[in-house]
Amino acid sequence: MSLKENINMVKEELNSEEKFFEKAVMTEKFVKKYKNVMIASVVAIVLVVGANIVYNINEEGKVSAANAVLLKLQSDPSDAATLSELKKLSPNLHDVWLYSQAIANSDIELLKGLKSSDAMIITDLAKYELAQDTAALEEYASKQNAIYRDLALVKSAVMLLNENKADKAKTVLSKVSAESSLNELVSVLKHYGVN
Repeated sequence: MSLKENINMVKEELNSEEKFFEKAVMTEKFVKKYKNVMIASVVAIVLVVGANIVYNINEEGKVSAANAVLLKLQSDPSDAATLSELKKLSPNLHDVWLYSQAIANSDIELLKGLKSSDAMIITDLAKYELAQDTAALEEYASKQNAIYRDLALVKSAVMLLNENKADKAKTVLSKVSAESSLNELVSVLKHYGVN
């Protein structure tokens, strides 16, 4: 190799080393400038993950405890202390238990109390169970998120047919949604019951 080529090669090596040191210095400046932010970010991530793990463990413990209390209630439904404990652990499960007992025992007063439950499904089911006449069933069915909307309409139409109010029954049956699984029954009622 010639002397010129050696000098050019040394210059290129120096340039590459110079660039490497320049990048190292820039990185060091960046790390020094944002060191506290990076440490705080790592600590925050660790804290959030840790808090999430503790929260999940706590929730799993509550669910297990509520299930154990529910099993205890199934063996002795009249135990008021266990029922109170269930309410503390899981208010929604408490309301589900009360609903099941109200249905099993035909307890109208208990169902009336469940109309204001925090569990929306229990509230809706209690309102359906309490609707015993055509007006109440139609009022229940007029609610947008009513679970048993179509069933309430069919039940109301059957009551109207029993009262010989075929025209009104036909109007009520026309409100049943086209996607309902009760459409076959609606067709039969329209065909045989409504003239």
